[in-house]
Amino acid sequence: MSQEKTHKSLDEINQSVEAPSVYETSFVQKFLAYSGPGALVAVGYMDPGNWLTSLSGGSQYRYTLLSVLLMSILVAMFMQTLSIKLGVVARLDLAQAIAQKVSKSGRYTLWFINELAMMATDMTGVVGTAIALKLLFGLPLVYGILLTIFDVLLVLLFLRFGIRRIEFIVLTAILIVGVIFGVEVSRATPNLVQIAGGLIPTPKILTNHEMLIMSLGIVGATIMPHNVYLHSSLAQSRRYDYHNPAQVNEALRFAKWDSNVHLVAAFLINALLLVLGGTLFFHAGGHLSAFQDVYDGLKNSAIVGNLASPLMSTLFAFALLITGMISSITSTVSGQIVMEGYLHIRLPLWERRLLTRFVTLIPILAIGFLVGFNDHDFEQIIVYAQIALSIALPFTLFPMVALTSNHDLMGVHTNQRYVTIVGYLLTSIITILNLQFVIAAF
Repeated sequence: MSQEKTHKSLDEINQSVEAPSVYETSFVQKFLAYSGPGALVAVGYMDPGNWLTSLSGGSQYRYTLLSVLLMSILVAMFMQTLSIKLGVVARLDLAQAIAQKVSKSGRYTLWFINELAMMATDMTGVVGTAIALKLLFGLPLVYGILLTIFDVLLVLLFLRFGIRRIEFIVLTAILIVGVIFGVEVSRATPNLVQIAGGLIPTPKILTNHEMLIMSLGIVGATIMPHNVYLHSSLAQSRRYDYHNPAQVNEALRFAKWDSNVHLVAAFLINALLLVLGGTLFFHAGGHLSAFQDVYDGLKNSAIVGNLASPLMSTLFAFALLITGMISSITSTVSGQIVMEGYLHIRLPLWERRLLTRFVTLIPILAIGFLVGFNDHDFEQIIVYAQIALSIALPFTLFPMVALTSNHDLMGVHTNQRYVTIVGYLLTSIITILNLQFVIAAF
C-alpha cells in the first residue's frame, strides 16, 4: 500500500468534502453529504453515444429495446458498486490498484489501451458539442470542433469552484436535460401500456440480427471504462474516519445510494430519448440516424404533428450542447486518473485537458476533411468510438472483479463468492457481446 501513502488518487479533491459522523442520525443530511460523485459518473451514461443509440433504437423498433436499456443500467449499477467498494475500502483507484499487481510493461500496455478509451470518450463529446453548435447557431462543424479547444477554460473555471460545486453544476445540468426531454415526451403523448411492455425482454431481440446489433450498440454505449476508473477515485472524496469500520460501512452504503439514484436518472433520460424516437419517428420509416434528423423532425408537422415547433428543436440541441460540454469534465478527470495510476505522472488538469483535446482533434479533423465534414459521416465517429470503448472494457472489468475479490486487499469487504461469480459472468457476457458488436461494425 505504499502508493497510497505517497500519492492519493486525485489529490486535489481526495477527502476534500466532510461527511457526517456515523453517530449522527439524519439520513437526509448523510445522503446529501455523500451525494455528488454519482452525478459525475451518470453524465458518462448520457453522452452523445447514448443519445444516438437510444434515438435510433426507438425510431427503428419503437419501445422494444427499453428492456435492453434497463438491463444495461442494472449491470452498470453492479459494476459501479464494485468500483465504489475498491475506492472506499482499499483507498486506491482502479488504475493504482492494478498497477500494484502488474509489471512495468503491463502498466504501460494497460495505460495505452485505456488512454485510447479516454480519447474515444472525449471524441464523442467533441462531435456532440460541435453538432449542437451547428444546430443552434449554424456554425460549420470544423469551427465547432476547433472551439472545443477552449472548453479547457470551462473545466478550469469549474475546478476553481471545488468538487462540491462541480457536482452541483453537473446535477443541475442533468436535471435541465431531464426536464427538457420530459416536456418533449409528455407533449408527444406516448402509449404508456406499450412503454411498459417494452421493459419486458423479448426473444425477438436475439433472433432479429439488426435488432441484436442495435442492442449491442446500446450495451456498448452504456457500460464504459472511464466511469469505473472515475468512481473508484471520486468515492474517496469524502472525509471521515476510515479507520472506523462502522464509518466505512456507512460510507459504502451512502455512496451506493448516490450511485444508484443518479444511474436511475441516467436510465430515465435515455429511456425518454428512446421513447421520443419511438413515438415521433417510428411511423416515419424508422430510418432516423442523425441528430440533424431529430432537430429537423421536431419542426416538421408532417412527421410530429401538432408537436412541431422551433422551440422543441432548440431545446433538443441545447440539451445536446449541455451533455457534450459537461462530459468533457469527466473525461478529463478520468484521463488524469489513468495517467497518474499507471504511469505515476502527475499533470495539472489544464495541461492534461489540452493534451487530451489536441490528440483527440487530430484524427477528428483528418476524418472531417476526408468526408467533407458531412454530418451523417461525422456521426459515425461516435459509433467507432464505442468500438474503442468495447475493446478496452475487458481490461477494466476483469481486473476490477479480481481485485474486489482479493481478501488481502479488501479484508472483510471481499466480494462474496456469488458476487464474484456474477461479476465474472456479466463481464464475460459483455465482452462477448462487444466482440460481436465490433465484428458487425466491420
